[in-house]
Amino acid sequence: GFLHYVVTDCEFNSSKLNDIEYTESYYYNKLEIIRFSSSVGKFVGYTEVGIKNAERLDNGPEVIARRAQKESYCLSNVGIDVESALTKS
Repeated sequence: GFLHYVVTDCEFNSSKLNDIEYTESYYYNKLEIIRFSSSVGKFVGYTEVGIKNAERLDNGPEVIARRAQKESYCLSNVGIDVESALTKS
């Protein structure tokens, strides 16, 4: 069988927006084929199919939606994580 999955990640050093990086990686059979990174600001392909899809996604509304995820998805969740860690330390 074949396996396709997506990993979404927020890496951070503090709860400030500038210290957060949002990534969304697409895998097929354990091989990363394409990734969006907020620090790069666009999709990057790692395979022949991934490169073609990165070009398509970068020219469509998907790239704009992913750029907004850093603030809408990560910022609120990172704030919760930072607060819960600080209250327990």
